[in-house]
Amino acid sequence: MLWKSTPSLKDLQARHKDTAVEQLGIEFTEIGEASLSARMPVDRRTVQPHGILHGGASVLLAETLGSCAASLCLDSATQYCVGLDINANHVRAARTGYVTGTATPVHIGRTTHVWAIDIRNDEGKTVCVSRITMSILSR
Repeated sequence: MLWKSTPSLKDLQARHKDTAVEQLGIEFTEIGEASLSARMPVDRRTVQPHGILHGGASVLLAETLGSCAASLCLDSATQYCVGLDINANHVRAARTGYVTGTATPVHIGRTTHVWAIDIRNDEGKTVCVSRITMSILSR
């Protein structure tokens, strides 16, 4: 099993109260066997002046998913994780609705994790592809 802990979606949401995740309206939607998904509205909080989804908002969604997924793979009593590197390719503009990101593992190691995050629009078309490397640290 990939996950060391499997909180409910409600618990995941509660962990992010009073953070950028809450401010941008990000909602966790699914904890799969080897994936974690969340959606984010494309609205006044997440668009840039041209009315399209801000690339930084996409990266925030990607980092949220990668970081949260990596943390679920750890023994939280003895380990925690922090972002080491993230990249993103913005493939298509989004102007309305929601974008949904799904994080899947590329590498789960002892000291690093690498997660791929695929962000799609309501029509299922790719908006952004991202990859995050997480550093696994001892408490």
